[in-house]
Order: sequence, then C-alpha cells, then structure tokens
Amino acid sequence: MRIRNATIADAQALRAIYNHEVEHTTATFDLVPRTLQQQQEWIQQRQGALGVIVAELDGQVVGFASLSPFRDRPAYNTTVENSIYVDRTARGSGVGRALLNELIEMAKNRGFHTMVAHISGTDGVSVALHQACGFTLTGVQREVGRKFGTWLDITIMQRMLDTPD
Repeated sequence: MRIRNATIADAQALRAIYNHEVEHTTATFDLVPRTLQQQQEWIQQRQGALGVIVAELDGQVVGFASLSPFRDRPAYNTTVENSIYVDRTARGSGVGRALLNELIEMAKNRGFHTMVAHISGTDGVSVALHQACGFTLTGVQREVGRKFGTWLDITIMQRMLDTPD
C-alpha cells in the first residue's frame, strides 16, 4: 500500500468512493452526490495547512482521508477534524488504519493540538478504528441527522496530538 498526498487528478476516484457512501450508507450525512467540480474544489480547499491523502493498492486509489477545520472561529484554529473513506472492495485490509495513522502524524507535524472525529452512531467499525489509534469517546449527540428515513446519532471522539503516544 502506498499513502500519498491527493492531487486534483484523484478527484474522480475520491468522488466515486464518497458518492457510494452518500447514496448507500450513513457514513456521511450528505444526501446529494458530489459533482466532479465539487470534489476538485473540496481537494483544493484542504491544500496547505490541512490536507487530503490517498491510499493506493496496485496503482488504484482505494481510500482517502482528510483534515478539515473543526469550526470557523479563530480560537479553534489548532483543532482539526478527520474524515476517512475506504472503498468497499478494500475494507478490512488495513487501509483505514494506515490513513488515520498518517493523518495523525500529518496533524502533529503541522502543529495542531487536537483532532476530533464525528462518526455516524451506527458505524462501530469506525469507532473501533479511532479507539485503536488513540482516540477517546467524548460524547454522543442523539438524533442530530436524518437519512434514509432514520434518525442518526453522532459519536464524538478526540485525540490530543501534542502529548506522547
């Protein structure tokens, strides 16, 4: 597996992975699939201090992860939120863990203080992944989203970045 920074040329592969989640799962609360232009803009918005990385197997993008601003007020500038999406054909092969570990190192190296994750309450695999990578549960927000006719909870997890592992 190869982990590298995403480029605009990766937008279609990221879009295919993400849109599957939009259309078939509650891993994202988005309801409308992204266009290619929207995916390209999303990548561009995270360049610089933030970032998007991809995992490749045999030259194919099989997952991606990103750092995004936690909130838009200046006092939150040292906090980032992570997102990880793995193609359904590559799940269980260590892609998610490799991406999350790389994101943690990237955030540390860029001087961020803490990383948070907002995980769909039904995604036990993602909660377990974050726990395995040093995140702790900080709370659950009940029925904050609605998708496919079902109320959805959000599990909130956090990892401090400037403390020893």
